[in-house]
Amino acid sequence: MTATLTDLSQTRVTGLRCRECGTEYPADARHVCELCFGPLGVAYDHSAGLTREAIEAGPHTMWRYAPLLPSGSDPAERVDLGAGWTPLVRARNLGRVLGIRELWVKDDSANPTHSFKDRVVSVAATRARELGFTTLACASTGNLANSVAAHAARAGLRAVVFVPSDLEAGKIVTTAVYGQTLVAVDGNYDDVNRLCSEVADDLPWAFVNVNLRPYYAEGSKTIGYEVAEQLGWRLPGQVVIPVASGSLLTKVDAAFGDLVALGLVDEAPYRIFGAQATGCSPVATAFANGWDAVRPVRPSTIAKSLAIGNPADGPYALDVARRTGGAIGDVPDDEVVAGIRLLAETEGIFGETAGGVTVGTLRRLLRQGRLDPDVPTVIVNTGDGLKTLDAVAPVVGPTVTIPPSLDAFRAAGLAEENR
Repeated sequence: MTATLTDLSQTRVTGLRCRECGTEYPADARHVCELCFGPLGVAYDHSAGLTREAIEAGPHTMWRYAPLLPSGSDPAERVDLGAGWTPLVRARNLGRVLGIRELWVKDDSANPTHSFKDRVVSVAATRARELGFTTLACASTGNLANSVAAHAARAGLRAVVFVPSDLEAGKIVTTAVYGQTLVAVDGNYDDVNRLCSEVADDLPWAFVNVNLRPYYAEGSKTIGYEVAEQLGWRLPGQVVIPVASGSLLTKVDAAFGDLVALGLVDEAPYRIFGAQATGCSPVATAFANGWDAVRPVRPSTIAKSLAIGNPADGPYALDVARRTGGAIGDVPDDEVVAGIRLLAETEGIFGETAGGVTVGTLRRLLRQGRLDPDVPTVIVNTGDGLKTLDAVAPVVGPTVTIPPSLDAFRAAGLAEENR
C-alpha cells in the first residue's frame, strides 16, 4: 500500500551524506564533511513511494511536496509565507520573437518576497526551528536577505543578515522594513560569505546558507517539481537557469531525477543550461575551457544577485550541464538589460537582472545553435524587476512629454496608429 503524505513526511530523511566521499552524519546543523571537507547533502529513503494524487491533494504552495523535503513534517511547525506554486507562463510572444516553438517562463517573482529565495528559506527556517535555533542569519546578495528577514518576522525569530554595502537600494529597503538586524559589509559577496562562516563558528545561530545549507538547498527542488507537474507531469526538453552559487541548477536536475525515480513522470531526455553575466562568469568560463575546476573571479556586473565569484556548487553545475548535454553561457550587461526589456515587452513579466541574464543567455545559446527551438523549453525568472530598477532606469522613461492640451497631444502624433 502506498504511504500517505503524512507517513512519508515523518520517515523520509535518513541523515546527511557527503557529496564527495559518501560519509554519513546525523541530520543536524552541519554542512562540511569532517573527513574530506566536501559539502554535505540530505539523504532520503523514498522507498515507500508517493502518488500524483497525494501531491495534488496538498496545498497550493511548495509544501505540497513535503514528503520530498527535509523539514516540515508537522505542518503546524512550518515557517510558511505561502511560497511556491508560482505561475508557469506559456510565453507565446517571446517564443515567436526568438523562434522557439514551445517556450515557458517559470515566474518566481510571484513569491511572497518576490524571489525564489522564499522556497529555500522556508525549508531552512523550518529546520532551524525544529533544531531549536532562535536566530536566523545569512550572507546575501539581496533576495535572500529579504526572505530571511520576512520569515524570521513571521516565525517570531531574530534575524541577522549580512550583505555587501554596495547592494541595490531597493534590496536594502525591502530587507530593513522587516525590522531585523541588517549588517552592510564593505566588500563583495565572497567577503561577506567568509565573514559569515567565521561568525557561524563563533555563535549558535542558524545561518541558512552556511550550517543549514544542506536543508536550505533542498527548497530549490520545488521549482523542478512544480515545472513537471504544471506541464502535466512531464519533463521539459530544455531548461535555462541563472547561476549564482550553482545550487539552483543542480537542484532542479535532482528534482527531475526524484520524479523519475518515484515513477511520477516518465523518464525522458532533458538538457539543462546555465546563465551567467559576463562580469561574473566563473562557471561559464570553466565550461567554455573544458575545466573541471571553477576559478574564482572578482565580480563586476549589474546582475548583483548572481555576483558570486567563488560559487560553492560551480563544479556540480558543470557536471549537470555536461551530463545532460546542456551548457553554461554568459552575456554582457548590455544584453542583460536587453533581456529584461524583451521579457517585459513580450510577456508583461518584469524580471530583475538575473531574469535579464537568463533571457539574454537564451538568445545567445539559440544563435549559437546549442538550444533546439523545436523542443519544449522552460526558463526560470527568479526575481522581480522592481528590486533592480537602477539597471533599466537609464534606458526607459516617458515616450513623450507634452503640455496638458488636446492640441499638444494631437501634435505628438500618438493617435495616428489607431486611425
